[in-house]
Amino acid sequence: MHSVSSILKEDSLLPYLRVEGKSCLSGHVNISGAKNSALVLMAASLLCKETLVLNNIPKLTDIDVMTNILKSLGANIKRNKNKLQINASGLNGNQKELPYELVHALRASLVCIGPLLTRFEEVKIPLPGGCRIGARPIDEHINGLQALGVNVRIKDENIIAKITNPLRKLIGTKINFKCKSVGATETILMAATLAHGTTIIENAAEEPEIQDLANMLNKMGANIKGAGSSQINIEGVNRLHGCIHRVIPDRIEAGTFLIASAITRSPLTLSPVIPHHLESVISKLEEAGCLIEQSNEQVKIIPPQTINSVDITTMPYPGFPTDLQAPYMALMATARGTSKIKETIFEKRMQHVGELQRMGSKIQLQGNTAFVSGVKSLKATSLTGGDLRSSAAMVLASLSAQGISIVEGLSHLDRGYENFEDKLSSLGVNISRSMIKSPNRMKKNTKILEQPNIVSSDAEVA
Repeated sequence: MHSVSSILKEDSLLPYLRVEGKSCLSGHVNISGAKNSALVLMAASLLCKETLVLNNIPKLTDIDVMTNILKSLGANIKRNKNKLQINASGLNGNQKELPYELVHALRASLVCIGPLLTRFEEVKIPLPGGCRIGARPIDEHINGLQALGVNVRIKDENIIAKITNPLRKLIGTKINFKCKSVGATETILMAATLAHGTTIIENAAEEPEIQDLANMLNKMGANIKGAGSSQINIEGVNRLHGCIHRVIPDRIEAGTFLIASAITRSPLTLSPVIPHHLESVISKLEEAGCLIEQSNEQVKIIPPQTINSVDITTMPYPGFPTDLQAPYMALMATARGTSKIKETIFEKRMQHVGELQRMGSKIQLQGNTAFVSGVKSLKATSLTGGDLRSSAAMVLASLSAQGISIVEGLSHLDRGYENFEDKLSSLGVNISRSMIKSPNRMKKNTKILEQPNIVSSDAEVA
């Protein structure tokens, strides 16, 4: 029998979660502000020289990275709990290059390119990083900026963009995206607010985060119509001013907790949420047998003891979100029957399949389609999340498993979930965070036996 700290002897310390399975959840979950919205709203602060006040900002490592990016450009930022004040009046006009190490850590940093072009007419930004879940090409960003009159070239892993027309401003135009891209829609939307003339974005992304950005920009004095539809019209204005704005609730966090409720067969109440942002998820959970009640900014879920298998195909909003594919697969691994889960957004977003298989799940993978046959019980083991959402899926699977699981990969988890284990603990889960000496993941065949109740037999098919 080994303690967790004695399994490996390397000097590096990495965090892990110890999760006791067969958990019964109960109570209320407070949903944080949307990470994917907050990051872009922060970038939008570069568009004006007055103070922007953002409320309901989640405490996440991705938010910290974006904060440091803005500070490196000369922005003054004050934070008080979930309130952020950003004043970009003192931006350094000579600082037109974003720091490589920060941009590489956060793909969303690419959306700074539009606002910086409006301020300085040129910018150099390293090719962005983020989770390794696929190619996620930036062609739509580049093509959109070029249509607005920007000279863009890629050199030495950097994007170098410059306005070269006599007006020294972006020029409004019609842009038709070849595919719906949230990031590209956000980039062009921000850039076009201060362009000369009218910009029309066709085949625009329709996500709630796009609507949240447009609502805030309009508060700042922009003239944007149609956000949330496939066509957005932006009439350029001469300047924007500061405002106070509250970030929308995180629909992905809300969806994760709805699935946590279903996988543990435990009723939960969630707020604040915007229920219609969750329609595709709620629909699939209801089809699986869950009773869901909606009222104003609250959702209550009452799952049955037997979850039915239900197929999903990830699609751009309002379809089923790719960010909930991994948690949903963990749920389907415990459902009755066989489900088909097809990933259409990212080509490398099935990294969690192997980990779920090690827990005794019955999953056959064919390209980006998984066929999941539910089992009566998953078995606890040591797990590693390879990206943000798969890390959450590992925790959810551990809640359902028989025994105690160890979940690594928390650097991913902390990018997108605020106080995740604390929220689960408040619902009755026996979960704790500790550190382990290991530069690598813990050996998969090592039983973590701080408690002698890990089941080692194969899971039974439901």
